[in-house]
Amino acid sequence: MPRIAGALLFVPQPHVDERGFFCRTFDAEVTRGAGLDPDGFAQDSLSRSVLGVVRGLHVRRGAGEAKLVRCSAGAIFDVVVDLRQGSATFGNWESFDLTGAGQVTLYVPAGCAHGFQALTDPADVAYRIDRPHDPTEDVSIAFDDPELAIPWPLPVSVMSQRDRRALPLAEAAGLLEGQAAAR
Repeated sequence: MPRIAGALLFVPQPHVDERGFFCRTFDAEVTRGAGLDPDGFAQDSLSRSVLGVVRGLHVRRGAGEAKLVRCSAGAIFDVVVDLRQGSATFGNWESFDLTGAGQVTLYVPAGCAHGFQALTDPADVAYRIDRPHDPTEDVSIAFDDPELAIPWPLPVSVMSQRDRRALPLAEAAGLLEGQAAAR
């Protein structure tokens, strides 16, 4: 059984030659074949991070947020935490090494927290999310929560104020659980 039910990796076949490479990073038919609605994505975003930066762990209240994540340049240590009540993999986390050389895309199901650490300077990460971002639904979980014990590969160099004030896992999960019960 996978460590995170519903998480998928899309592994492309880059065409490499003396110029560099060409790679299709999104294909509606491949996405549909994996059981996802390719028309269900609403926004694309790009982040650039310096070596050691940690972004996350982020999750959204409400309907959550499914996303496709790809390291377009550089390398990242990518982490998904399953916070979906009733999921067979609830509470599990899994890490993925994503690189610009590989162009692998990770599907993060709604209800899972996501974060990464930049392993290069810079590291560019492309996101495709399934609904418009609403900052009032954002929840941040402490990257160094002892219950998760994620072995981040580098010392943290920079972090946003939001991520510095992130909640312990139990408190964040309680927010998500209480909200689910209110629906």
